[in-house]
Amino acid sequence: MNETTNTVAQFQDLGIQEQLLEKLSTLSITTPTKVQSQTIPALNQGKSLIFQSETGTGKTFAYLLPLLQKIDETISQTQLVIVAPTHELASQIKSQIQLVTDIPAVLLIGGAPIKRQVEMLKKKPLIVVGGPARLMELVYLKKLKVHQVKSIVLDEVDRLLSPELRDETAAFCQSLPANVQVVACSATITPKTEKLVQSLVQSDNAEATTKDPVEKMILPPEDVLQQKITHIAIYSESRDKVDTLRKLLVAEQEAAKASKPQEPVLPMKAIVFTARPADVEILQSKLSYKKIQCSCLHAKQDKVKRKQALDQFRKGSCSILITSDLAARGLDIPDVTHIIQMDMPSNIDFFVHRSGRTGRNGRSGTNIVIGDGYEMRQLAQAEKKLHIVVYPKVLYKGKLVAPQVEE
Repeated sequence: MNETTNTVAQFQDLGIQEQLLEKLSTLSITTPTKVQSQTIPALNQGKSLIFQSETGTGKTFAYLLPLLQKIDETISQTQLVIVAPTHELASQIKSQIQLVTDIPAVLLIGGAPIKRQVEMLKKKPLIVVGGPARLMELVYLKKLKVHQVKSIVLDEVDRLLSPELRDETAAFCQSLPANVQVVACSATITPKTEKLVQSLVQSDNAEATTKDPVEKMILPPEDVLQQKITHIAIYSESRDKVDTLRKLLVAEQEAAKASKPQEPVLPMKAIVFTARPADVEILQSKLSYKKIQCSCLHAKQDKVKRKQALDQFRKGSCSILITSDLAARGLDIPDVTHIIQMDMPSNIDFFVHRSGRTGRNGRSGTNIVIGDGYEMRQLAQAEKKLHIVVYPKVLYKGKLVAPQVEE
């Protein structure tokens, strides 16, 4: 395990090529984050790596920049594959690739017409981004050629190796050349996940078993949850939660307008999480009935509606997005001011990933849990485990205030 704290002042010190430096400069990205400073040299050396870093610390460019440099554009074959657990994350990664390079890349995800994807593969893209099931399907159909793949990235690896995605992820990894460079990352990596990644590399293939094990790197915590995010608890019985949410949104929007009266649009930008996908549209319907405009995003929507909801939220035409935990994984949506959790997730990692959609890129944010008595006890346990401070609040006369202590 490596734990380092040194940072490098400039990307050129990390061996990033001039054409990538120019692209980064146009994005006003000039100084590497801690995760980029530590992982880029290791990946430039060709090491396989599993690394953990907090949400909002720049993990995507940490692996993209060095791996893009390894691509030989004179070879018209897929050389880099990035696997992601959700359509939204895969699409976001492809967009980030296009920000820094013109190397041909395609998006291969389920829910989209496979015939169109087969046609795109005929153009022999050098980079492929997609979900494990669709990637494996295209390999099985012999439409995706992987014999020239140099590197594979498992983004949000703990999710990719969860029971529902593990078989497809493993099957795809085993279809790759034995000497492929493996990169895996997430904000939350357990010993079980690390062991599973090692097992993917050390397969039954005799050549693969001679391969060096995947190196593990844990980046020092930047205390984003503790220092950049204000955590608030609002008690509400289950039957009253929707009304509590409505009042909260109105109160916070009014507070935001009062603090920034010159803003032309509502400065509040909130993601509302609920654990049950079936509740997402119900919640949207109830808020819409109360004249609160909001979009919704969940796994059972078709790809077009999901993209439309995210685009509206990203561009600010809708300032409230209601979603299941689908959107908690890896999405980087600028300027999210509030996370509102309508329940406590059963897994504390989901709490971390939900909360981490705000307080990104050095900005501050607010994470609010609306919960009943049982959920407040769960939140208290999370508060202790994550070393955060949760402030109890109540809604009083249209404002979010500290509760009055009875004498």
